[in-house]
Amino acid sequence: MYYYNDNPNIIIFEHPLLKHKITLMRDKRTGTNEFRKMVEEIACLMGFEALKDLPTHNIEVETPIEKCMSPIIEGKKLAVVPILRAGLGMVEGILDLVPSAKVGHIGLYRDPVTHEPHEYYCKLPSAIDQRLIVVTDPMLATGGSGVAAVNFIKQHGGKHIKFLSIIAAPEGIERLAAAHPDIEIYCAQVDRELNENKYICPGLGDAGDRIFGTI
Repeated sequence: MYYYNDNPNIIIFEHPLLKHKITLMRDKRTGTNEFRKMVEEIACLMGFEALKDLPTHNIEVETPIEKCMSPIIEGKKLAVVPILRAGLGMVEGILDLVPSAKVGHIGLYRDPVTHEPHEYYCKLPSAIDQRLIVVTDPMLATGGSGVAAVNFIKQHGGKHIKFLSIIAAPEGIERLAAAHPDIEIYCAQVDRELNENKYICPGLGDAGDRIFGTI
């Protein structure tokens, strides 16, 4: 891992397993089922690191040998909030790690002319102010959707927020970090740039279409 532009809140992964899976995802010949599975797997691998600071407390358990004190995740735990629809593809990967996590949803669509996001749905778990919130979106392109999603969460009281993206453009990282310098941003890959249509290059196409087979 390394910090993007030496910012400790922007973590970029360099694990060979992630790089391998991303290469397979980029290939236009990769089918929907395989693509969807790799999105989940990458989310799980990223989540393992991103959740390393989940708070715990000790409880007494009895093993087949003896009683002992052992740590367990405490409090209201975790909320996973995908940005619809592509962010849904990463949710199961996080739930594999923390099955008890609550799941919210933020629905945004991108204006085809301005490329700016518009909200059409927002539903968050209860006690959101007491949870660690993981926002998922496979592609961090312009950063508009990411900024809007974090805005909505903060407006509802969310405080401890992490943003997980598989592939990001420099423009998106910089916009999200500038708007919300207090959150942690995790990316598995930083690509070269955005094209004139605001797609990440070289990217992997429209993640939502490839996850749900709607190409």
